[in-house]
Amino acid sequence: MQRIAIDMDDVLADATGRFLDYLTTRTGVEVTKQQLWGRDWADVTDIHRSTIRSWVYEAGFFRDMAVLPDAQDVVQKLQERYEVFIVSAAMEFPLSLKEKLEWMAEHFPFVDWRYIVFCGHKYMIKADYLIDDHEKNLKPFEGTPILFSAPHNANLTGYTRVSTWREVEQLLLPNAVEIVRT
Repeated sequence: MQRIAIDMDDVLADATGRFLDYLTTRTGVEVTKQQLWGRDWADVTDIHRSTIRSWVYEAGFFRDMAVLPDAQDVVQKLQERYEVFIVSAAMEFPLSLKEKLEWMAEHFPFVDWRYIVFCGHKYMIKADYLIDDHEKNLKPFEGTPILFSAPHNANLTGYTRVSTWREVEQLLLPNAVEIVRT
């Protein structure tokens, strides 16, 4: 059975949306994902990057992220044909470990804890596919890398790119039949 490794932040969980929510609630500055697309934070706000980055070290930041549309449905379908691992380089943010595990239990209860991997680097992960939003993880990957679109990687080229979970479904489950629920 082929194996898929799937990142969490900005792949399953809306990390960019979480930053934007914090930006608005804490500073009153409103920025949209469209304004951020392909640009740096410094290009769209006067709030210093170090302030924005500091939020990931606060309790609760990772716990309450929204799930990206269709992620739950497609991951569940992928599990029928692939061995699916959720892989997050969470070690950099110690508070994120518990929060990410709780987030997975709430939003992806069908993913067994034995298929969740928290690590420092992803280069040691052996899988056929890696779905991730960062080139630093995709570049050294030995399988087939799949870039999940996010504002920070909008200008990155050289990878198979998907922008939605339905695109992931079309790419990795091309013969899947959608069951119409009545």
